[in-house]
Amino acid sequence: MTTIVKAATAAEFLSFVPRMLGYVPTDSVVLIPFQGTRTLGAMRIDLPAVADTDAAAATYVGLVCRIEAADALAVVVFTDERFDGGSAPARALAEGIRARADSSGLRVVDMLCRASDGWASYLDADTPPGGRPLPEILDADASPADRAGLPLADGDQWTGAALPAVDLAEKERVGNALQAIRVAIGGFGSSATGSTARIDPRGLEAVCLLDDLPALFEEALSWNPEMLDPFDAALLLWCLERPATRDVALVQWCDDIDRGDEAMAAQLRWEAGEPYPAEVAKRMWGEGAQPSAERLRGALEVTRRVAAAAPRATRPGPLAVCAWLSWALGRSTHAEWFVGQAAAIDPTHGLTGIVQAMVRSGHLPEWAFARTGVWRPEDAMGAAG
Repeated sequence: MTTIVKAATAAEFLSFVPRMLGYVPTDSVVLIPFQGTRTLGAMRIDLPAVADTDAAAATYVGLVCRIEAADALAVVVFTDERFDGGSAPARALAEGIRARADSSGLRVVDMLCRASDGWASYLDADTPPGGRPLPEILDADASPADRAGLPLADGDQWTGAALPAVDLAEKERVGNALQAIRVAIGGFGSSATGSTARIDPRGLEAVCLLDDLPALFEEALSWNPEMLDPFDAALLLWCLERPATRDVALVQWCDDIDRGDEAMAAQLRWEAGEPYPAEVAKRMWGEGAQPSAERLRGALEVTRRVAAAAPRATRPGPLAVCAWLSWALGRSTHAEWFVGQAAAIDPTHGLTGIVQAMVRSGHLPEWAFARTGVWRPEDAMGAAG
């Protein structure tokens, strides 16, 4: 359902932007594409260094131009800098964006700055020195956004980029379950060698689920992250440690179990010597139809819990998956946090390096710009700014 909020003044619009994002940005540029008079979502980017303003302006306008329906944009700068009796901070960046927008045929709706000691429109020649007083930005109860049912913004762009709290007992249970699964997997081929290692029946039961990985990955979307069975968590952890099974999970979580079956079959053909499946590679790079945001969010919540409960040495796998899912949802700042945690454990981890490179280069999935999309990237570059 589309929420329509009519902002009569620049102050009202400025009060609406954090509600649109779901958080209050810090040291950020927020790009808001328009089609006519309707917004098409919002993209947050870290404020660039002063020396990089020209290149940054070109990149930002380029992002908006990738949205086919966009014919205009608004820009809001959130900064901890001050007016200090002078002009608005980041004016050179705003002017660069305006020039690039004009040359690209994009109408500029407004360009606003919210600093620590005032606010202003870069387009308002009558702004007093030092900006306008912050109390002019409407309180939540008076905001049209509140009347439209948009919740108050809480936290900043980093809020939610963390693992849930897990006690030592849960970590121990998952670690023990993972070891039981490894013993059970190893035991399948050990009878001829006379191995006497005891196989935990629960580990054997869990391993049997590997016969139908797509069914396992689909069931994982229905798990309650707060009440994960240790063997469920350990089995998913085992899968996310391995690129072949991990990639099947990501492709399936984007779409459905049928796509998981196809990805699994393609992986098996690759292991038999055929070329790496193009359909899997394309999805991993963000190509193809727009995935289900609901499925991606569900997978992210389960994977965050698995990463939190995993033994430290095994965390890079689920952490990198958390990063990819965050990136696929348009949360590049969160993705940067997850890959940072993974790289601190294993700097050579493959998916970690891939997601880190995509985030730092500002690469976004193509589905973020789909004309018929129902959601937009909320955090276009994160730490790449």
